[in-house]
Amino acid sequence: MSAGRAPVARPLGSALMVLRADYRNPEHARALVELLDAYARDPAGGATPLGEFARANLANALAARPQAFSVLAYDGAQPVGLANCIEGFSSFACRALVNVHDLAVLPSHRGLRVGAKMLELVERIARERGACKLTLEVLSGNASAHALYARVGFASYQLDPAMGQAQFLQKWLD
Repeated sequence: MSAGRAPVARPLGSALMVLRADYRNPEHARALVELLDAYARDPAGGATPLGEFARANLANALAARPQAFSVLAYDGAQPVGLANCIEGFSSFACRALVNVHDLAVLPSHRGLRVGAKMLELVERIARERGACKLTLEVLSGNASAHALYARVGFASYQLDPAMGQAQFLQKWLD
């Protein structure tokens, strides 16, 4: 989610529908790619559009991974939010965990609790899978995302205060 919010003049009310995506459903697959591309183009997503390979293969690649699931939010017929999740494993708890790998809401719908509603369904699915926790990463400058995550119960963590807080690192293999 991006820190910037577009002004919204109306509440969503009953028009908001949050559901688990069916990767084999062409409408869901299209929404998944369009929303992830919009997120990728946002400064919080790197400000670079999805590559053609990702656009062409994302839904099928996720469908081939039983540990993956996605949640979509619709305002009426318009897709407005996406959460891509991947099940991992907590060795300390010896149980599944679910990482919220992508959480995106279109600028037109930010500030309307769309992200919170998607995270409610993510948590329900994670509990059904027997997960012990949800994890995610967020850019330090994304204040609105930090506020959302704190509001729904996420917090940074540390195992021993003398060792400091956990950090997320990456190393590209390409």
